[in-house]
Amino acid sequence: MVSVVDYRVTALILRQQHTIQGIVQGVGFRPFVYRLAYELSLSGWVRNTPAGVELEVQGGVDRLNDFVNALQNRLPPLAVITSQTTADIPAIDGDSSFAILPSGTGEADIRIAPDTAICPDCLREMSDPTDRRYRYPFITCTNCGPRYSIITGIPYDRPKTTMAGFSLCPDCRSEYENPLDRRFHAQPIACHSCGPQVSLLSSAGEIIAARDEAVTRAVELLNSGAILAVKGIGGYHLAVDACNHEAVQRLRVRKKRDEKPFAVMAADLETARTLTRMDGMEERLLCSPEAPIVIAKKRDSTPLSPLIAPDNGWLGLMLPYAPLHHLLYAPHTPHPAFTALVMTSGNISDEPVAFEDDDALDRLVGIADYFLTHDRLIHIRSDDSVLRVFQSKPILYRRARGYAPRAVQLPFAVPPLLAAGAELKSAICLADGSHAVLSQHIGDLQNRATLDSFEHSVTHLSTLLEIKPVLIACDLHPDYLSSRYAEDTGLPLVRVQHHHAHMASCMAENNLDGDVIGIIFDGTGYGPDGTIWGGEFLVGGYDGFHRAGHFRPVPMPGGDAAVREPWRMAMSYLYQTYGDAAFLFSHTVARFLPEKDQALFEQMLKRMINSPLTSSCGRLFDAVAALLNIRHIVSYDGQGAIELESAAESAENAQAAPYRYAVIANGDAPLQLDFSLMFTDILADIETGIPASASAYCFHRTVAAAATDICLRIATTTALERVILSGGVFQNRLLCEMIYTALTNQGLHVFTHRLVPPNDGGIALGQAAIAGRRNN
Repeated sequence: MVSVVDYRVTALILRQQHTIQGIVQGVGFRPFVYRLAYELSLSGWVRNTPAGVELEVQGGVDRLNDFVNALQNRLPPLAVITSQTTADIPAIDGDSSFAILPSGTGEADIRIAPDTAICPDCLREMSDPTDRRYRYPFITCTNCGPRYSIITGIPYDRPKTTMAGFSLCPDCRSEYENPLDRRFHAQPIACHSCGPQVSLLSSAGEIIAARDEAVTRAVELLNSGAILAVKGIGGYHLAVDACNHEAVQRLRVRKKRDEKPFAVMAADLETARTLTRMDGMEERLLCSPEAPIVIAKKRDSTPLSPLIAPDNGWLGLMLPYAPLHHLLYAPHTPHPAFTALVMTSGNISDEPVAFEDDDALDRLVGIADYFLTHDRLIHIRSDDSVLRVFQSKPILYRRARGYAPRAVQLPFAVPPLLAAGAELKSAICLADGSHAVLSQHIGDLQNRATLDSFEHSVTHLSTLLEIKPVLIACDLHPDYLSSRYAEDTGLPLVRVQHHHAHMASCMAENNLDGDVIGIIFDGTGYGPDGTIWGGEFLVGGYDGFHRAGHFRPVPMPGGDAAVREPWRMAMSYLYQTYGDAAFLFSHTVARFLPEKDQALFEQMLKRMINSPLTSSCGRLFDAVAALLNIRHIVSYDGQGAIELESAAESAENAQAAPYRYAVIANGDAPLQLDFSLMFTDILADIETGIPASASAYCFHRTVAAAATDICLRIATTTALERVILSGGVFQNRLLCEMIYTALTNQGLHVFTHRLVPPNDGGIALGQAAIAGRRNN
């Protein structure tokens, strides 16, 4: 279709050609250019190309300058320009119109827009009884709604989305074809007459109600304490009234999620403010088009069930982002139906979120009492993104809906390649040229269902991006399912050490090259020496690294059992500190071990039986959490560290000095941090009745002081001034703040993650950068 507006340009005219790349297709960019040209009386044309958008504009110099300024400052909400070239070309005599031309040809540089929250215009229309889309659960336009989750192929046109089966009615067709309309070429466009519809099903899959009645009945059921599986944009949520304690408790039992915090969807921003203490940046992120879950500080007294985030001073909070969510809060009454709803992933713990209807009915039937579903298919599952604010900027914990699959600019070009990531918090990365695209969060690769999701993501994303890898990267650990997948592809394989990938990931997203100091703190990563690393000080860059320092290794009695039972790590550190005398404390930290097994446990430590060595910072946090009687057995990853941080933040004396520690220097060997003296000091505090919260705060001060000490020594010997903070432990806001501030005060330049998670969810980006550099 060619759309033309005709007028005469009477001033002295010039002509410009603009070539634009980024997220500029399927987001209303061409209509935006068309309307802008109409507004400024410019002639020319605009069209999509495989690489982005190409356009020519002709008119007076002042109006051309206004046009360029508008391209930079008035973009459609979902559009992102990553590169733009402008060239002056000869003016065309008699050109007096502006047209939207059919797509051109050329080399592909495909960018896909993420799914985003409903925009204010659509929300206003959905709430207007006179509008033809009043209370329509799938209202959308070029500025909002599903994108990535519904794309089945390229080019991004309606036939290549899950909307292909819904033929446009005459009214929708008119909007779709009108360049001046907000819904011009909005592929998910629909209405009551021609689009998807919602249904309420029983747990047996029988239809109870349809259309608006289904929503009304769903609200009634939630008010009565029922658990509903609600189909959203990227998958199913399990929903329950967050203020109904019995209902929340029932959801925990059925979902087999003992203590891990639930996410909560507040009715609106005003309600969110009554539940948490948010700053301006947290509110801005909460209301953004990406609509993530924002981890914010809990208020002391709220109507929410205490089971939502037990033993945790923080709350994962989001606002309604799909039209259907808004309808659940807006029945035919002037007030919201709920203060907040629990909106947790529709799965049994450790499984991928359900997104296909039959699978949801099969897997969630023992959890959900009813299903609020619809007939718009989801092609690719995508969880809610999760973030926290640090230094007035977001740190992503989980990168998914709203952020994936945005590209990250690499500091150098790479060949077409795939990075398979690690095992926990899996995400893949496809890269070609200077762009790397990280997938949505996939999950922990520890079962067949998640591996299937991993493989589907590889196939789908590589097809959409038209990237055919000639190289694949994976973790050094040979037993990760991602490593085995990489081996089975038959492609040239680059194995990347876990913590080196963490460092490179942070370097890449900050567009750094050359050598840096990397402080990499996490729970586990396979080291080249065969031990488990995790408290690392690395020096190097994409080309390689050397281990300049690390935490003094300690045994992990029982191997993986020590991750699930932090008391084991407490005993290991005490044994390292006191030798056999450590077992005098076993009644405190090893009381979960049956008496008949205590002798066996002692022999396990003494003889290093099934006790691999680890330098892990995560295991150090576990040990202190157990010693302070905060957490002895965990039910989810990082629970001990999260509760230890929460305790530290509640400490009344925030000025206490750090505990003692030692630095072991032995010639050219890596420096070692020895925390034995710290455990002696903690035991002394326990003996004198110092509150656990105060000890938890001093512990954080100690780790920060020790890390700063080692880093400054390395900086002195290497003359390096750039420091990377990466690894899952840097999700700890308190520790990250302490180390960042201390190093910055010493004149070092500290870089943290902003675009990808510091945990293993961002590791594929580092693998891609290292593999690309090695290939080059």
